[in-house]
Amino acid sequence: MPEIIKVYVETMPKTRFIGKRYFAEDRINGSFSAKWDEWFEHGWFNVLEATYQGDLKDFFVEADCYVGLMRVKPDARFEYWIGMFLPEDTIVPEGFSSVDFPESKLGVAWVKGEIPAIYCMEEECLKKIRENGMDALPNELDELWFFERYNCPRFTEPDEKGEVILDICFFVK
Repeated sequence: MPEIIKVYVETMPKTRFIGKRYFAEDRINGSFSAKWDEWFEHGWFNVLEATYQGDLKDFFVEADCYVGLMRVKPDARFEYWIGMFLPEDTIVPEGFSSVDFPESKLGVAWVKGEIPAIYCMEEECLKKIRENGMDALPNELDELWFFERYNCPRFTEPDEKGEVILDICFFVK
């Protein structure tokens, strides 16, 4: 059973999210995992990482993480983006799209458990974030943005029980 083991506030600098956008109809068996497989098959994360000269952690401590970014807006299609947060002036490589974000506060929740049980825990994470004095912050267009952050080694190296940690992050007030 997955468990939320940590909740905290983090500041993210002004960023440009670069990736590819998908919609609900792009899911296969309810999941975007086939799209993630495409990313690894085509080396698209390597393309994004090559846009920054140096260590991404110098820009932002979590900038080297791969991200599943989601957008929810009343009366609009659900969006799921795969990509990375990069410096605001990063040139968008051909074939990719981008979304710019101002400096932001994030409410971060760590979900620990086995794959796939750790997925689809956004509602539970938002509840814990609210219990810790934060709330999700819709932008000026009434869009709610949040994301899954796949940190190495938290997500990539299972512990002795086979459990990993997935970060769920909301832009918060």
